[in-house]
Amino acid sequence: MTTWMLVEDEPGMYEMVLAMYEILGINGVSFTNGEDALAWIDEVDNGYADEVPELALLDIRLPGDASGPDVGARLRRSPTLKNAAIVLMTAYRLTPDEEKACINHAKADLFLQKPLPKQPELTALLHEVIAKRRK
Repeated sequence: MTTWMLVEDEPGMYEMVLAMYEILGINGVSFTNGEDALAWIDEVDNGYADEVPELALLDIRLPGDASGPDVGARLRRSPTLKNAAIVLMTAYRLTPDEEKACINHAKADLFLQKPLPKQPELTALLHEVIAKRRK
């Protein structure tokens, strides 16, 4: 089964994205903060790899010390997860320089501004990012 990762702290968005995953038949590995996501990546790197996501959808601003770009950067350093497509998202308006810094730090494949596109368009965008990452 296909697995996608989600790191999102806003309850409504979290539930909506997980519902979308379920409708699409995608297994979701989800977290509401960066620290839990980082701990899970460490577990995967230490041999627990039952669920290896092909995509990570990461909110930029999260509670605690680890941001979405921090999680993305850690994914890129992971021997097991480094090839996952990384999509950053935010409801905050960033300057072009701030956006570029987030993308570069996470080595992200795509940056999305919230509100996210409607489900069919979002699904198409995410599948496109995954396809490009596989090349």
